[in-house]
Amino acid sequence: MKKLKIAIQKSGRLHNDSLQLLKNCGIHIDNGKDQLKAPAKNFPLEIFYLRNGDSPQYLKDGVVDCAIIGENLLVEKGDDIQVAERLGFSKCRVSLAVSKIFEYDSVQDLNGKRIATSYPVTTQKFLNEQGIQAELHIINGSVEIAPNIGLADAICDIVSSGSTLFKNNLKEVEVLLKSEAVLAVSPRLPEEINKVLDKFLFRIRAVLKGKDYRYVLLNAPNEKLDAIMDLLPGMKSPTILPLAEEGWSSLHSVVNQDEFWDVIDSLKAAGAEGILVCPIEKMVV
Repeated sequence: MKKLKIAIQKSGRLHNDSLQLLKNCGIHIDNGKDQLKAPAKNFPLEIFYLRNGDSPQYLKDGVVDCAIIGENLLVEKGDDIQVAERLGFSKCRVSLAVSKIFEYDSVQDLNGKRIATSYPVTTQKFLNEQGIQAELHIINGSVEIAPNIGLADAICDIVSSGSTLFKNNLKEVEVLLKSEAVLAVSPRLPEEINKVLDKFLFRIRAVLKGKDYRYVLLNAPNEKLDAIMDLLPGMKSPTILPLAEEGWSSLHSVVNQDEFWDVIDSLKAAGAEGILVCPIEKMVV
């Protein structure tokens, strides 16, 4: 079976989370120090460790079949590349920022100004949409220092926590787009690789689905089962098992993480006792 060639960031914020995702998918990597390529031990997959900014071109050229990459880079360098799955980690945004002493009321204040950025395509598209004429200075790395040294009046860069902006006396004024890690697929993906990619995506989706839910076990008197079951639909319906104590049952189900605390409060109010909550490693639906 041919191997699926996947690019991940050689170092940086995406690197560790990407390797952890592979590990959660049960894929073990032979990863010697400073290797540019590394095969998986137990899955037809080979990793290419690349600079994040190079991955879009490698995808376009078909050098790699897929890549774990920031969505912001696809918008900047590969908006014709398809996203197979959103991965939910390494969330950030591409934003405009100005000096804290810059009197900013609206995007119109950037007319005629100088903007330093590593994202010229994204920045120019936004400016065009807003009808703003500005001069772009393209910088690779350390964009945030540009206003402090007089190179630019504003910057456009990725923002995660905002701490880097704060340290450089900048304030975020416009969010151009929100981004997260995605699995992107080459437009030149060989037909014979599709089956391997499908198996890989199956594992990824099972891992991501598991993170969204919690497994809930609880005890309840039988006369309150109907009310409690309405709160615990589960995958299809809750699992109900009789307890040794007559008149009581144990219910097993899953709860969406986003609704978890509200559901738990409702379960307690409906008469549930001994509620046990467990994380779900993987969830196949």
